[in-house]
Amino acid sequence: MSTIDHIRNFAIIAHIDHGKSTIADRIIHRCGGLTEREMKAQVLDSMDIERERGITIKAQTVKLNYKSRNGKEYILNIIDTPGHVDFSYEVSRSLYACEGSILIVDSTQGVEAQTLANVYQAMDINHEIIPVLNKIDLPASDLDRTKKQIEDVIGIETENAIPCSGKTGEGIDSILEQIIHQLPGPKGNLDRDLKCLLVDSWYDTYLGVVILVRVINGKITKNMKIKMLSTDQDYVVEKVGLFTPKPKDVNELNPGEIGFITTGIKVLSDTKVGDTICDASKPKVEALPGFKPSKPVVFCGLFPVDSSEYQKLKDGLAKLKLNDASFSYEAESSSALGLGFRCGFLGLLHLEIITERLEREFDVNLLTTTPGVVYKLKLNNGEIKDLQNPSSLPDPTFIQSIEEPWIKATIITPDNYLGSIIKLCQDKRGIQTNLSYSGNRAVISYELPLNEVVFDFNDRIKSMTSGYASFDYEILEHRVGDLVKLGILVNSEPVDALAMMIHKDFAQKTGREVCEKLKDLIPRHNFMIPIQAAIGGKIIARETIKGFKKDVLTKIHGGGATDRKRKLLEKQKKGKARSKQFGRVEIPQEAFIGVLKISKEK
Repeated sequence: MSTIDHIRNFAIIAHIDHGKSTIADRIIHRCGGLTEREMKAQVLDSMDIERERGITIKAQTVKLNYKSRNGKEYILNIIDTPGHVDFSYEVSRSLYACEGSILIVDSTQGVEAQTLANVYQAMDINHEIIPVLNKIDLPASDLDRTKKQIEDVIGIETENAIPCSGKTGEGIDSILEQIIHQLPGPKGNLDRDLKCLLVDSWYDTYLGVVILVRVINGKITKNMKIKMLSTDQDYVVEKVGLFTPKPKDVNELNPGEIGFITTGIKVLSDTKVGDTICDASKPKVEALPGFKPSKPVVFCGLFPVDSSEYQKLKDGLAKLKLNDASFSYEAESSSALGLGFRCGFLGLLHLEIITERLEREFDVNLLTTTPGVVYKLKLNNGEIKDLQNPSSLPDPTFIQSIEEPWIKATIITPDNYLGSIIKLCQDKRGIQTNLSYSGNRAVISYELPLNEVVFDFNDRIKSMTSGYASFDYEILEHRVGDLVKLGILVNSEPVDALAMMIHKDFAQKTGREVCEKLKDLIPRHNFMIPIQAAIGGKIIARETIKGFKKDVLTKIHGGGATDRKRKLLEKQKKGKARSKQFGRVEIPQEAFIGVLKISKEK
């Protein structure tokens, strides 16, 4: 039996909090990857923020040696994947490097929306799937109900489903045995020309860019000259290694193995995830089907609260970009907020994590503008442009149509909350496409505009259903919508940071809410300040902040209207008009933050 038959490459997939990282910890411990002293909870979650939030953001890999009950030695390569919808591109590339998947379902909660999304991705690439029912040590665990849900909702047989507990370690041996007997070994040939899949890459301060590879055919050795097919660049392999889970240097990687190489590359953008790596002297290999590059779908402006921290923010973004190719940024300036950056993210959690890392790791106080999505503008001359920032919308007379991104949303909820969820989706302009039941839980599919979902949709669903419903989405396409740019004017000056794209039906209501909020938050000045919401040149809502009135007549004694009094009042009136014309209205940071919260309070 050749060594390739003794390798098993598998991914661990599940919804958030269903116990992926804990079961990975148990498997590592059982196979002796780390000693008792080195073990800690969530071994594969290396970032502080992952450990605190209890979520996996970056997919991690580990190579383990396992001695089976039949006495044979096996090599197990685990890839622990993220469960959150924003990081589903991480899941897709992890799955391509494996032949099988362990599907973990929490036996107290059952199948959730992201369980579905991830398991369908695995099925699409013909993975063998082993269902595992976790958390059987909890009193609320219900194995029969969970098995029925897996069969009804996903359509996988569950007679061999393994009950286990990541906490106590019960059932871990059964999982390891099933991996060996149920999952196929990798296919590959040592005698053929080198062919590798570039699974992931990240930046290391000492080594430069570290590349995670899965060898398909041939072998990759130290000092070998390799070529990346998509960029057509040649590099020399400086270091070859494995994660056990500690990095360990080796001389070569053979077919079916997953390991890392370094080649002295300094910029992450030179390594395209999903690329094919081959021997530079034999470049005539057929390229592997690469992954679609991850595209940012949510954009927002990041500005330092204190303008002196601009350089700190710039350096922080550059360093984060080294390790996260899915995030983009470009400089922008705003008359109200000063200098900052327009940043693109994969979703709201991704946005939250990047801003939290900037504040925590680089000590920058940030202000984020309203998150928005990417619109496609079809101009009258036939040109198609992407619009990320509403303030840069061209004159409406040049625009033929505006298209907005739509998503396919899957919501799984206990049926007693179904009515309120359907109403929420209808209010967000949703189109229902499917509704099915599994026991007392409903699985609803909706098509929704991403713009309506991007603010607070997930929070609203959670609060409506006491946290029992789960939500997952994938981008469908861009569709033409009746969209307008809602501009906010303070003292007749447009405030570009508060401009937003919105559906015409909701424009007036939102405009009125923003004006009311700003009236409460902008302090009074010596002159009257009008606050207006406008679509193009048409004002659709207005509030007025009254100016301070100084009593200029106190020094004049006696009653009646005299010329002297009238002159003083005229002089004050002229002074106020001049102040209004030349005076600058200071909009405090709290006003911006208050307006950003409006959409969440709606």
